Amino acid sequence: MGLGVRDDADFSGTKPVEERHRIDEASLDRWMAGHVEGYAGPLTVSQFKGGQSNPTYRLDTPQRAYVMRRKPFGKLLPSAHAVDREFRVIDALYKQGFPVAKAYALCMDEAVIGATFYIMSMEEGRVFWNPTLPNQAPEERRAIFTNKIETLARLHQYDPAAIGLADFGKPGNYFARQVERWTRQYRASETDLIPEMEKLIEWLPRTVPEQERVSVVHGDYRLDNMIFHPTEPRVIAVLDWELSTLGDPLADFTYLLMQWVMPGLDAVDLRSLNIPTMAEAEAIYCKATGRPGVANLDWYFAYNLFRLAGIVQGIAARIRDGTAANARAAESAARRIPLAQAAWTFARKAGAE
Repeated sequence: MGLGVRDDADFSGTKPVEERHRIDEASLDRWMAGHVEGYAGPLTVSQFKGGQSNPTYRLDTPQRAYVMRRKPFGKLLPSAHAVDREFRVIDALYKQGFPVAKAYALCMDEAVIGATFYIMSMEEGRVFWNPTLPNQAPEERRAIFTNKIETLARLHQYDPAAIGLADFGKPGNYFARQVERWTRQYRASETDLIPEMEKLIEWLPRTVPEQERVSVVHGDYRLDNMIFHPTEPRVIAVLDWELSTLGDPLADFTYLLMQWVMPGLDAVDLRSLNIPTMAEAEAIYCKATGRPGVANLDWYFAYNLFRLAGIVQGIAARIRDGTAANARAAESAARRIPLAQAAWTFARKAGAE
């Protein structure tokens, strides 16, 4: 979850393909010639710098550029890195005119490059990694935030069945399923006793809000997962649909609101920057979706932080097992206790004792 502050230049653009991510470029070229409409080589392959869990490549030809997303090589968890699901949701949304890349073709044959992959259009524009938007004028900042929120609202307005995604997620209360899932993940990777996590595991399932409606949810909707128009404050492509499913739209929206209470926007002067306050962000979303408001925001913040603590606990377990021994992993793992404590603080605000 990228809620910290990072410099745009460190993550933007491409680099030569890392040795461990090399693919058979001649085989890919042959496959694209047979499966991607209008494709004509020769093909030049580079790799995007950003930290995607599904390796992502830029494919240049004399006529146009494409993007390839593939599963990581090697043994994976059965449901992880489901690029076929990403392809399906992008394809459905593109047909509705929602801002995503055009999905060209999906390859489930691992023999082509060693993993399943899909090809989509390359959308040229701006990616912002720092939520304070230091290089933008004040009026641009507000317009960028407003468009980001309105784009999410637009996603949540689609009827999944009407756009061919009726079976894209499981039925039942989304938050109840998610609490159960992250409790299971946490237990599977537990390294030490965190009292606040124990209390959350007991309290969250008892207090799950009733689900009012089901929509497509992105699962990781944040500023650096979208491309903005080169000069206009307008989203032209939402990226990284790896966690998308059908669920409660408030999962996406309250995750987005976490930006205001975590490192990023929590300690900045929003008024002088001309960035919407959290209340203004809520008003923009509610106006666009016709909601009267978002009740019990503290419950959703407790849930989001609990989920984050569960993710970070998984990193701690990988460090213990010797499969994630780098400095950044250790830095992430150290956050699990403060995250759990922050989650419990919000839970108490929501009525937990």
